[in-house]
Formats: sequence, C-alpha cells, structure tokens
Amino acid sequence: MEINLGKLPFDFDFHPTSPLVSAGLINGELLLYRYATDLQPQRLLEIRAHSESCRAVRFVDGGRAILTGSPDCSILATDVETGSTIARLEDAHGAAVNRLVNLTETTIASGDDEGCIKVWDTRQRCCCHSFDAHEEYISDMTFASDSMKLLGTSGDGTLSVCNLRRNKVQIRSEFSEDELLSVVLMKNGRKVICGTQTGSLLLYSWGHFKDCSDRFINLCPNSVDALLKLDEDRVITGSENGLISLVGILPNKIIQPVAEHSEFPVERLAFSCDRQFLGSISHDQMLKLWDLNELLEGGTNNLEREASVSDSDSDEMDMDVESPKKSSKGTKKKVAKKRHDSNNASSSFFVDL
Repeated sequence: MEINLGKLPFDFDFHPTSPLVSAGLINGELLLYRYATDLQPQRLLEIRAHSESCRAVRFVDGGRAILTGSPDCSILATDVETGSTIARLEDAHGAAVNRLVNLTETTIASGDDEGCIKVWDTRQRCCCHSFDAHEEYISDMTFASDSMKLLGTSGDGTLSVCNLRRNKVQIRSEFSEDELLSVVLMKNGRKVICGTQTGSLLLYSWGHFKDCSDRFINLCPNSVDALLKLDEDRVITGSENGLISLVGILPNKIIQPVAEHSEFPVERLAFSCDRQFLGSISHDQMLKLWDLNELLEGGTNNLEREASVSDSDSDEMDMDVESPKKSSKGTKKKVAKKRHDSNNASSSFFVDL
C-alpha cells in the first residue's frame, strides 16, 4: 500500500488503536489518513501546522491529539477528530524541534537542534524536565520505563542517559567517530543499539555506557537512519540506500533484506497499532505500508536458533554515574531557527489536553 504525500516527509506516526496514520511534511503541513487492507487510503485531514517544516509527529492523549514539532521552535497539539488547534507552544525550545517520542500515557519528550531534551507532563501541564544533554542535534530517543531513564542520540557522536528521577544527565558516552542517528533497547533492556552515519551498529551494555561493547559493520557504508525493534533478538533497519533489513542481535547478522523503499534513504520506520503493517518514509515523497507477515515470511523460518551468547558485561542498572563532559568536536549540524525559551508559555501548553 502506498500513499503519495506530495511533498518530502520528515516523520510519521500510527494511531495507537485505530487504522490512522499521520505525516509531517517539509512545507509545514500535517496529513492524516485512514487505511485498510485492499482499499485506497483516505485522506481525513490536511492542515498547515507550522510556518516551517513539520519535522516531528506523534499521537498523544490516547490518540485524541497529534503533536508536531518544527524548526520554528513551536510544538502544536491538533485535535484528531476536528483538525482544530488545541494548543500551540510558540517557544517550546530555543532551537529547532527535531524529535518527539512518547514516554508514558501522560509524558512525552522533545529534542532540538542544539542538544536540549525536554520532558512534558500532560497532567501537570508543564515542562517537568530539561536536559542539556548534547552539543549537536538530537537525532533519536528511547525510554527505559523500568528505570525511568531517557536515552538520546545526537549528531555529536554520543549517547546520553537522562535520569528522570534525579532530574539530571546521568552519563554520556565517549565520542564515537560517527554521528549517532537512531537508537533502540534490545535483549530485555540489557543492550542499547545505535545506528550511525557510516552504517555501523554500536552495541552498548546497560550500565556500561562510556564505550560500546560491540560493533556490527555489515550494513556499512550506508548510514542506518532508522531502527525499529521487532523483538528482543531482531531489529529492522532503514538505510541510506533505501533497503529495509532484518538484523539479528547477539549473534549479530543480517538475516535478510525484507524490502526496498526506493533508492533514497529510509528516514523513519514504524508499526501500525495491530502490527499488521510496517510503515516507511523516504525522499521519494511516498509513505509505504508493508504487510509485515509477508515481509517476514521465510525470515522467521530461516532464523537460526543459535545458543545464547553469555554477556561478560555486568548488567547493573546504574554503573555509570559520571557527569557528561563537553567536547569541542564538531559535526554537521542542521540549520536551526533559534528562539528564546518561554517558561510561561511552557507551563500552559497542555491546559486543554
């Protein structure tokens, strides 16, 4: 199933319970579609959400609202049913908002182009945490709910661990040679997998974040822009060459390529609410919905069940406790339209959610 979005998409998200998918475009538009097997997707909403591009999209509040983030430094909440604006925070960040991720039913995290990560509590209706975690743009984030830790990757080549209980950046990894572009938790939270600009997958052991414990280089030289966990042993990767692959973790191996979106980089991957479809976007302006069972047919049957590899690293949850160190290492940085933070605006953002 394919949806021609008409413009370059930056991000997309599936509704948590209904067959709906939203996409944010380079021209600032937010699109919402209803999809069904063997039927053409139906466009339900087309909204000019931002004056600049719509870089980040997430359903929140049980799917009743869509949050979008933009280089204009704003975060917008849009009603899914009516398309009307619920609230707009004009100065959510001091730089371009690059990523949004859901943490819990009532909290989300946002990351900007200057390395700042903020956590928003929809019940308290305010920004409850702010972390100066990195020196370059936030490329991706993931949440370890058991330990209340938010992990972020950045163009500065580091992985950060933000402790929400202690309200501080607990640790930041040593600088790698690559920009880190994507991150997932695997092996029941014992391993953190990061995709990089040169195509390596960096494996970090939980509690030992200073340096990676393993590297998987079989996807090189194509950057791994998107990672999506299939289960605790397998991850789906989206690469610069347009390939979507199924990769095993410990043992590390490419199980099989499962799809080719286009000749352009795969920017984002996501599962539909029932995991029937795998969604992907790229620079070809298409949102593609792949039947997941068809993609993995054969891949599951051919997956070798090798003996489990003992992990020599200790998996204590809080081994690294050092404060993050600043570095002068420079990497490519997205152009950001800077705005000054507005605390008053932040505190009233979720008043109507």
